[in-house]
Amino acid sequence: MQKHDGMNYAPKGKPNPVVGPGQFVIAAIGLDHGHIYGMVNGLIEAGATLKSVFDPDAAKAEKFASVYPGVKIAASEEEILTDPEVSLVAGAAVTSERCALGLRVMDAGKDYFTDKAPFTTLEQLESARVKVRETGRKYAVYYSERVHVESAVYAGQLIEQGAIGKVIQVTGFGPHRLNAKSRPKWFFEREKYGGILCDIGSHQVEQFLFYAGCKKAEVLHSKIANYDNPDYPELEDFGDATLLGDNGATQYFRVDWFTPDGLRTWGDGRTLILGTKGYIEVRKYIDVGREQSSNHVYLVNHDGEFHFHVSGQVGYPFFGELILDCLNRTENAMTQEHAFMAAELCLKAQQQAVRITPQLI
Repeated sequence: MQKHDGMNYAPKGKPNPVVGPGQFVIAAIGLDHGHIYGMVNGLIEAGATLKSVFDPDAAKAEKFASVYPGVKIAASEEEILTDPEVSLVAGAAVTSERCALGLRVMDAGKDYFTDKAPFTTLEQLESARVKVRETGRKYAVYYSERVHVESAVYAGQLIEQGAIGKVIQVTGFGPHRLNAKSRPKWFFEREKYGGILCDIGSHQVEQFLFYAGCKKAEVLHSKIANYDNPDYPELEDFGDATLLGDNGATQYFRVDWFTPDGLRTWGDGRTLILGTKGYIEVRKYIDVGREQSSNHVYLVNHDGEFHFHVSGQVGYPFFGELILDCLNRTENAMTQEHAFMAAELCLKAQQQAVRITPQLI
């Protein structure tokens, strides 16, 4: 198994188109994070037609075009924004620049699909909320650790089927491999990446809201630290938080940049979901010490103990649902308020976090 750093994690699944060629045309703007490839892969597999790409860095655009033969490299952002054929723009810009790009996309009458985290400040979030109301366009977010991981999708299906009763607690672990030398400069600048709870913590918060069925939640406590990366003083290599949902469900999550070199993948991401009638453990990317394969789901309930290996079995329905939502102006893939609430909570967790320093350890 290749030791991905997570920067270029781009899942591919079985194509399941919901539209025919040319019926839903997309473009890409902003290639600063490798997640753009996963975002585009998912949309193409669901039937989208990729027409064009733009990035101020010509090398990034050329690399992208080599992966997707036939895509046109646009001469400017404006060329894409004024193209009447393009319905949706996907982007993975520098985190602090994602909102501004989204506002321009929505002003151009197109839907926007951004990498997580979608914002770095609460002010950006509010401006996006206003623009969505003003334009009626979508500000969709790629919370990949749930929507683009088959085991995470399957866990949601089990919950929907009542396999563990009512969800009362979600525990999430999101370790990542740092690979500092391969990261761009902005990755280590606090103002640009937003902090660890804002960044990779956004995945964890979104999963909690989804699995526990919360419309809203509050951050009870959060912590951040730079334990072992003094060469990057603005990096936070550890963060955790505790949340309380509006329905009484709770969450604890931990995110960090401490994946050891001996692990065969970029991070041992796991989610444990406790219900009133059972529990689920999701081992997303590896079953440590046992299996090189990913997407293992363990279920224990009143009927017994079950293990499901779901790679290639579930697919990624989010992308087809998103395309149909854009065409039909529905909200089946993810509601706008859900996407924004996940962003709001991770921003608040970041804002109010206790900062641990080595002197306090």
